[in-house]
This record gives sequence, structure tokens and C-alpha cells, in this order.
Amino acid sequence: MTESSKNFLYTYLNNASPTGFESSGQQIWLDYLKPYIDEYIVDTYGTVVGVINGTTPADQTPYKVVIEAHSDEISWFVNFISDDGYIYVRRNGGSDALIAPSMRVNLHTANGQVQGVFGWPAIHVRDLAKDVAPKVTDLFIDVGALTKDEVLEMGIHVGTVCTFAEGLFELNNRYYVGRALDNRMGGFMIAEVARQLKENGVQLPFTLYIVNAVQEEIGLRGAEMIARRLKPDLAIITDVTHDTQSPKYDKKEQGDLKAGGGPVICYGPAVQNKVRDFIIQVAQDKEIAFQRQAVSRSTGTDTDSFAYAAEGSASALISLPLKYMHTTVETVHMDDVQAVIKLIYETLLAVKGNEDFRYLK
Repeated sequence: MTESSKNFLYTYLNNASPTGFESSGQQIWLDYLKPYIDEYIVDTYGTVVGVINGTTPADQTPYKVVIEAHSDEISWFVNFISDDGYIYVRRNGGSDALIAPSMRVNLHTANGQVQGVFGWPAIHVRDLAKDVAPKVTDLFIDVGALTKDEVLEMGIHVGTVCTFAEGLFELNNRYYVGRALDNRMGGFMIAEVARQLKENGVQLPFTLYIVNAVQEEIGLRGAEMIARRLKPDLAIITDVTHDTQSPKYDKKEQGDLKAGGGPVICYGPAVQNKVRDFIIQVAQDKEIAFQRQAVSRSTGTDTDSFAYAAEGSASALISLPLKYMHTTVETVHMDDVQAVIKLIYETLLAVKGNEDFRYLK
């Protein structure tokens, strides 16, 4: 990692990019990517695509390869403001009501950020025998206002989006910890692949699309739109998956996956088997440690959109093991980050640009 890429990592991860409001983070990502690409595409809802034009002869249709991550993070919407100035919320994505009480929050208004806190009654006044996990309707944000009008004067209204305030830090010189590593760490990794291709002077025999998609957290929507537009021959998706080593996980149910154990390669119906095996062969040839994961139906990632959109693209998923998903202390191993970058990079070098991954011909 260069000093420039580390600065990008912190700037990008510490910026808020809630689902549906990703544009500020997308601009940071694109500004970093521009020196390493030939052109870019921005769609109506904010998905950004860096394009590296390959060496396909002009008389041939270019083989199209995608590497992809998603840019959005879970958040909250203001849903109701009480007369005494308290703000009630609803989810934007898979936000966890259990972790919200006592968290600091930023409310994103047209006039800039307003700070607030998710308040909670003190332990002294609660009947602990009757304590239960909070529901979303129990949560409230305090911005220090005494009336509804004061809240409105701050620029806060129904529909204002709110994100947790915590930023990125390093734990024991081994882990990155923060909010929204799901999946802006993926955006960082694919940008680093583009940087290394450029700095190493690689000429690809195909057109590469580096895709940072929006609105994954509410149903893989950004990927669905851009997959229909690009119609790639091959799509390699990166997202996070659960580290199952910490307490409260059942390995018999969720698998045996470890942060620090290397990239996770997924098995499931949306994953094209020949592409998956191609990636595994690259990992073995380049001595990149990896783990395997099975999913029951869908992967729950943008892989599903690329696999099933339009005529379907040969798609595979390389996941980054992550602890404590959808919290403000999402945790990934530094070695895994570099290993995912290397695996995607080496896979691209192995693609000749004429692969036909169909099972039957």
C-alpha cells in the first residue's frame, strides 16, 4: 500500500455514503481512480464505472470483464419529529436497532451535517427484569433541540438521512476497524487493482470495467441497472462475508471462516462453476491462501444481479472475511485486504479475453 492509497482508504471510509445518497463517496472514489483509467461512466442513480480499454483489435467485439463492489452503507431516515424536538427514525438498509442506543449520529442536511445522539433512558430508571432488545420504533435521536420548530430550523425534516459517526482505525497493527467496511473496503480493493494494473504497465486483452455500484443494501439495485447496461462476458464481484470465529456464531450453520485466513471463494447457484474454478486455479498457482463458502440459494451480494440480469453474465464472488457486520466496529484483517487485491489482479492477468464459460457448447 502506498501513502497515497492509504490516504484514499481513510478519506473514502470516513466519508458517509448512505444508500441512495452515495454521490460524495463516489466522487472521492472516482477522483482517486481517474489516473488509472481511460474513461468513466456515471449512471442516473450514481453507479460509477472506470473503463480500461484493452488491446482487442478494432474489427473484433471487445471481450468485457467487470470487477465490482458496492459503495453504499446502511443508515437511517428521519420518520417523525415530536413537538418536544425528538427525532424518530426508520431503516435505510439493514440497520441494527440493538446497537443504536448511545451512538453518535450525523444528520445530513442541505446546510451540512448536524450532530446528534441516539438517546436512551439510564439503567437506574429501567426495570432490568423487563429489558428487551429495542425495536426501531423505540429509538430516538436528540440534537439538543427543545421544539419541533428548532429541529426544522436546523434543516432536519422527514426524509433526512442519518449515519453513525464512527471512523476508521487500526487495531493491534492487524485489523482495520470502522463502519461501512461493508463494502467500501471492496471499493478500495478494486481501485487498488486498477492502480496496480496501470503502474505495472499491464495491457489487458479485453475491456475492463471497474464498477462501484450503488444501492446494494436495499436489494442489489445499482448492480442490476449497470449489469443490464454493460452486459459483461465475465463479472468478478467482491463483498464481505461473516468471520465465524467470534462468539455467538454457529459454524455448523454459518460455516468455518476466519479473518486472516484469506479470501473466501463462494459456491452457490449464482456462481458460475467454471469461473469459480478458474479463480481457484489462479489462487493455487500464485500460492494465495483462500477459504471456501457455500450458500443455500442466493449469495445476497451483487453477484446475483450480474448472474441473472439480461441474458446473464458468467459471475463469481470473492469475499473479504469481516467481523461484526452492520455495526460501527466492522473488522477486517489487513492481510486479507491485500490478498483479495492480489487474487483479483492475478485473475485478470490470467484472462485471455476469449473465454467461453458455458457448461455446454
